[in-house]
Amino acid sequence: MFRLSRKTLFAIEAVLDIAYHAGPAPVQSREITRRQGIPRRYLEQVLQNLVRAGVLTGVRGPRGGYRLARERRRITLADIVGVILEMEARDDPTDAADGSPLGLEVVRPLWREMADECMEQLEKITIQDLCNRARDAGVESEEPDRVDYTI
Repeated sequence: MFRLSRKTLFAIEAVLDIAYHAGPAPVQSREITRRQGIPRRYLEQVLQNLVRAGVLTGVRGPRGGYRLARERRRITLADIVGVILEMEARDDPTDAADGSPLGLEVVRPLWREMADECMEQLEKITIQDLCNRARDAGVESEEPDRVDYTI
């Protein structure tokens, strides 16, 4: 089922934070927590799943943290939302085998179609687009040049 959960919101904000505050050093999770107010217990779980999905890369060590795994223009909101939907898939009531004929044959298929359409729209929005919106909105970056160091 498609819905905007807290984890989804946190994941988008975390990836955007990493992109928007990108610098020569990886972005540490405590910096994201400080800037975005995302609880660390949610954040670490979300970041690790984004690393496994190839959205982010993790850098180990005392100065480690996270970087984008691809260029900002190559990471879409659908990439991020898809990771969280997989994390939360066990709670999706549209996959349940039981239900009424109206629910199984009409409501659930309709809901899946709407979710697919929404994901298609999310495919069109990149992290670069969100960085541009942040800049246009006057959001300050802690990295003055906001250079995208990913290759």
